[in-house]
Amino acid sequence: MTIPAGATLSLELKSALASDTSTVEQPVNATLVDAVSVGGQVALPAGSEVTGVVTEVERAGRVKGLAHVAYRFDVAHAEGEIYHITTAPISHTAEATKGDDAKKIAIGAGAGAVVGAIFGGGSGAAKGAAIGGAGGTGVVLATRGDEVKVGPGTKVTAQLTAPVTVRVRL
Repeated sequence: MTIPAGATLSLELKSALASDTSTVEQPVNATLVDAVSVGGQVALPAGSEVTGVVTEVERAGRVKGLAHVAYRFDVAHAEGEIYHITTAPISHTAEATKGDDAKKIAIGAGAGAVVGAIFGGGSGAAKGAAIGGAGGTGVVLATRGDEVKVGPGTKVTAQLTAPVTVRVRL
């Protein structure tokens, strides 16, 4: 029986992946959550193991550059058989932290203005705001954004990019 290209595999990850610890070619393991059927007949039963590799890893940047991890699956183990499959890459990208970065700069500027006003009046407040804002900017430049972490148990969907012929036991 042939599973056509474009068929989807509902998977549950067994591996942990993270943009700050995973490496390219690291093994990735998952199991089929739902059976894959063709014409009403089960081609790959639920619980079948699917394995693949990490294909891309990008750590979070300091001002720009979002953390990212991608992987694909290339082998399915079902009922004692091994099938070579090809899936489209699955990727996870961190959320942007621009709002958090702006808050850090604003908090630094506000704190600097308060301290400057206490010690130097109106002109001290302006100088303190500038110095505090620069300090907040320094914090933003020195810290990385959020990393991507995908744990075991995460549900993902992989799509076959090529047909796969499997043996069906009657």
